[in-house]
Amino acid sequence: MPRPNLLLLFTDQQRADALGASGNPVIRTPNLDRLAREGVIFSSAYTPSPVCVSARCSLVYGQYPHRTGCVDNSDSMPTDRPSLMDLLSDAGYLTHGIGKMHFTPDSWALRGFHSREHQEELRARVEGDDYLQFLQANGFGHVYDPFGVRGEMYYIPQPAQMPARLHGTQWVGDRTVEFLKGTDPNRPFFLFSSFIHPHPPFTPPTPWNKLYRAALMPLPKRAANDESLLTYANRHQNRYKYRDAGTDLNLLRVMKAYYYACVSFVDYQIGRILTALEETGRLDNTLIVFASDHGEFLGDYGCFGKRSMLDSAARIPLIARYPERFRPGGRCQTPTSLVDILPTFLAGAGISTQDLDLDGVDLAEVAEGQHTDRMVYAQFQRRDLGVYMGLNQRWKYFYSAPDRREFLFDRV
Repeated sequence: MPRPNLLLLFTDQQRADALGASGNPVIRTPNLDRLAREGVIFSSAYTPSPVCVSARCSLVYGQYPHRTGCVDNSDSMPTDRPSLMDLLSDAGYLTHGIGKMHFTPDSWALRGFHSREHQEELRARVEGDDYLQFLQANGFGHVYDPFGVRGEMYYIPQPAQMPARLHGTQWVGDRTVEFLKGTDPNRPFFLFSSFIHPHPPFTPPTPWNKLYRAALMPLPKRAANDESLLTYANRHQNRYKYRDAGTDLNLLRVMKAYYYACVSFVDYQIGRILTALEETGRLDNTLIVFASDHGEFLGDYGCFGKRSMLDSAARIPLIARYPERFRPGGRCQTPTSLVDILPTFLAGAGISTQDLDLDGVDLAEVAEGQHTDRMVYAQFQRRDLGVYMGLNQRWKYFYSAPDRREFLFDRV
């Protein structure tokens, strides 16, 4: 049997419960729900680090942050070990990246990819960003903040400044479909398609911004003593995100409506991608993994952003589809992590991991009932600012060093 193609579909800052298949009765994600029906959804998946760079670093190197040395957005990724893309390229796979990678310190680095199409969240020089060049070529070069105005507007929902056909989410979908239809069918590929949404500011294009009505949105989760759940990192990010001066319930509802619209627009692109795989006869011979780097509080417990080990920020969606190795309709409650994605793709490609120093395990083995007693870990920052987590099926423990506080949750 030919080696499978490998497709990683990735979002930024998507909560585990922002998915119909996870039991959310409000959000509309028909294509991700289809992936879950035709594959396995891992309902206890966690980020190894609740910020973008260090989470992605752990994904592409298959190691926890204390092993990579990358524990925050300002840290550099290692260069002394092979990445997922290195290993697959060496094994004969065509490796290509589309969209946000957030590599540090060099945003334009290949890190094992044969090629990349660049789209990064923060504005860069136009000549180095394929999406910015695309906007300029289509008469929208005047848009300085293509993914929304930040600063004091960071958590103010705002319609996109370009039409849906030119939106960054649509661009990743378009480039992915183009790749799938244009590649050599006789050479296996690894494609990493990475969407910036639903990362804030929440900027869906018109008419997607009207898909959800604010008045119908459920309010955030609150607890009688939720102030006790806040750590130094939570209070700090609430301050610099301009969310520490009172609560506006109408704004919170609009925020959730726009956040869900961003997710649904990504879901629409994933539907187009699945159609392209079907039309090229590759769907069942492609191992598809869908995940996100971390979650988003959206006002839960009075918090906004990530940088926490509470589930709103630390738990992520994770789905794997490949009929050869993942039984359709499965739901696995064993704890899993982004560090498991590298060994899963290598196992699917028939590449040995024996000589690799990995922290993750093959998700297909987890889905079949192996590794049920495992613990997963997470870390954000280090030393006197560090937050550290260990989690198994029954317990979640985390420690916030700047607060000198321990938290223990009975997950059952």
